[in-house]
Amino acid sequence: MGDALIQLEPAAGRALLRPSFDAHHPPDRELIQDCVHCGFCLPVCPTYVLWGKEMDSPRGRIYMMKKAADGEAALSVRFGEHMDNCLGCMACMTACPSGVQYDKLIEATRAQQERILPRPLQERLYRRLIFATFPHARRMRWLSLPLRAYQRSGLQMLLRRSGLLRMLPERLRAMEALMPRVPARLFERPPEHAAAKGSQRLRVGMLSGCVQQVFFSHVNAATARVLAAEGCEVVIPRAQECCGALMVHSGLEEEAIGLAKKMIAQFEAAKVDVIAINAAGCGSTMKEYGHLLRDDAAWSARAAAFSAKCKDISEILCELEPRALRHALPLRVAYHDACHLQHAQGIRREPRHLLCGIPGLEIAEIPEASLCCGSAGVYNLLHPAPAEELGDRKVQHLLTTHAEAVVSANPGCLLQLMSGLRRSGHAEMPAFHMVELLDASLRGISAADLLARDRSMSGEAD
Repeated sequence: MGDALIQLEPAAGRALLRPSFDAHHPPDRELIQDCVHCGFCLPVCPTYVLWGKEMDSPRGRIYMMKKAADGEAALSVRFGEHMDNCLGCMACMTACPSGVQYDKLIEATRAQQERILPRPLQERLYRRLIFATFPHARRMRWLSLPLRAYQRSGLQMLLRRSGLLRMLPERLRAMEALMPRVPARLFERPPEHAAAKGSQRLRVGMLSGCVQQVFFSHVNAATARVLAAEGCEVVIPRAQECCGALMVHSGLEEEAIGLAKKMIAQFEAAKVDVIAINAAGCGSTMKEYGHLLRDDAAWSARAAAFSAKCKDISEILCELEPRALRHALPLRVAYHDACHLQHAQGIRREPRHLLCGIPGLEIAEIPEASLCCGSAGVYNLLHPAPAEELGDRKVQHLLTTHAEAVVSANPGCLLQLMSGLRRSGHAEMPAFHMVELLDASLRGISAADLLARDRSMSGEAD
């Protein structure tokens, strides 16, 4: 492996062997030493699977981190490219027999990158556009007005069928392809409170999310209904903002810390027993607030207490004995594991257990379930070519299941899968959040009505 990495630029002042990282939260040397370079991570790493390059594997990246920490390699453009190529799916952590905490290593390294390595002007502007938009629900709502006109006027369908979109730059094409259906009631906000049905079992705070509350408000509504039906009082703090997940995964540490503090304060004021999260990427970050704020004496204990209350919606429902009646929903669905649910949070059994509790629902497993679909936060916007290749690979495996619909537990995955299905000529296949099927079963919605509603929302009925 070492021979494959000799092209790394030597650090300036190499004779001094000073670390190439700065002193603020460099990758932990002890965590780096945990990696024994066994190679169990290679078959599950998306970039290694695509390219077969050692430097684009987890152990290769850790090797580069060690060289930089030892002052034997600089934080160069080449170094940054290999770190940027990582999707952050954390499949390597599931596969690793040594328990390497790759999540903490890659997040610390990316924060160093953002402080030390200057990006080209065009790249900086594009990233600023993303982070000035997606974490801000109000901005997204206003920006979605022209997008809604673009979709409802028929212009989107015309441009897609004409092939004119191929003239756009690659990243803009990716952004257009991933664009969700803009809901008609764009500015309608959900109620801040839902009463428990029957005797109350829990007071649950619910994360509304950024992209989730704008484009997947129906998933939030379904989440609140399911929790209420199972005896939970639901509180949705109106002033909550982004959880900071996109920032954490992209090395924007200061911005993430500021958002984390606001989120903690919001839910502390709500005085809830548990916090329900229905977006896998958000959940994995919120459960790590204690680590994010570990140096802040005024916030570290509050962050740890907050994180202890954070649970995926599937975890909460599995801990409650089912109370509400499940009606039959005869469908064959393929369940796609979101990476930040199965790898970062270690949650695989719970969603399947809940889906198996729906009468008539048949669950098909997708081959290569551990491999990322290519969504990975904003990775599919920053690196559209490999993301599209991974998305197409996932869709081809999905189609072998002969399922009538695909189900996941993360909005980014759903958008990525819908885009891949459209490219493969299967735009008619519906994609649901897991909680939508539970909600349909509890409300007695038929499979035919559920499928028809999804096609209408996706624009296929236009």
